[in-house]
Amino acid sequence: MVLLDQTRLPAEEVERVCTDAPALVEAIRSLAVRGAPLLGIAGAYGVALAAARGFDVDEAAIALAGARPTAVNLSVGVRRARSAYDAALARGAGAEQAAEAALAAARQLHREDAEASARMAEHGLALLDELLPGGGHRILTHCNTGSLVSGGEGTAFAVALAAHRAGRLRRLWVDETRPLLQGARLTAYEAARSSMAYTLLTDNAAGSLFAAGEVDAVLIGADRIAADGSVANKVGSYPLAVLARYHHVPFIVVAPVTTVDAETPDGASIEVEQRPGYEVTEVVAPNVPVTGAGGGVPVAPLGTQAYNPAFDVTPPELVTAIVTEEGVVSPVTAEALAEMCDRSRGVAIG
Repeated sequence: MVLLDQTRLPAEEVERVCTDAPALVEAIRSLAVRGAPLLGIAGAYGVALAAARGFDVDEAAIALAGARPTAVNLSVGVRRARSAYDAALARGAGAEQAAEAALAAARQLHREDAEASARMAEHGLALLDELLPGGGHRILTHCNTGSLVSGGEGTAFAVALAAHRAGRLRRLWVDETRPLLQGARLTAYEAARSSMAYTLLTDNAAGSLFAAGEVDAVLIGADRIAADGSVANKVGSYPLAVLARYHHVPFIVVAPVTTVDAETPDGASIEVEQRPGYEVTEVVAPNVPVTGAGGGVPVAPLGTQAYNPAFDVTPPELVTAIVTEEGVVSPVTAEALAEMCDRSRGVAIG
């Protein structure tokens, strides 16, 4: 597998080659490849890789699915390719044919995600135009949700990009997204490549931006959506939802149906990944000697303890709408989400 190493962006575009599942697990954990939909695709390809190269598929699937616990798409992708592999073996296929079946499943998931991205952009733009007639949208986004996280043009970023192409985006406000600066490094990178009007801000400047009346809508992605509509996304999303509610600004989540996890009943049931403390206590700077344990320059006293959850959870009552490839859920309720998921699977309603 050949990946664009997202840890090296925006300074350089470098390919990272993974020849086995452990290498891919490390790429996932180090955030060389990240973003909920893309993790699902990577997980599926990882199972196919293990099968094609004759490695233990069971072991690879378990390791891949557990590489990042909050993003449900990862386990979904692994399960899909693994199911195709097992089904082929059950039909009497040989190892090579079973590996081909896993690869076909991964490629199909990749295509479906690209198609879902296009439909989410369409539904999201229609929702923005409904909520904010007249265009000139000023959108605030958090973390990174563009083509770097998707088989297509992304989730929340794809909606902003659709508004830009339609001439209805006035400004994309980009949170830098601490502690790993995925907004500054990745979203700004994608916005610049798309010639969008964008402005970068520190996460804690968002409040003053709302207070000044400069935000028309907040668009974020999701790593897992519980059955009740609670949304796990990059840490810092929940404070934005609170700000948006206070300032009467729509708070919109854009994610594929695969991100909705019916087996997770509510927000309290979502396992939140805890990242290493050095991501907070150190920074990485070019041409500066590395002295920190995590490969960066210390910015806090030696021995400082850091609280570093990768995600936070926004309750459904703070979410204006969830946009998926199947349409828009608003208001966000367990019943409405279940109906949408059933519709996506082709289950008869009523």
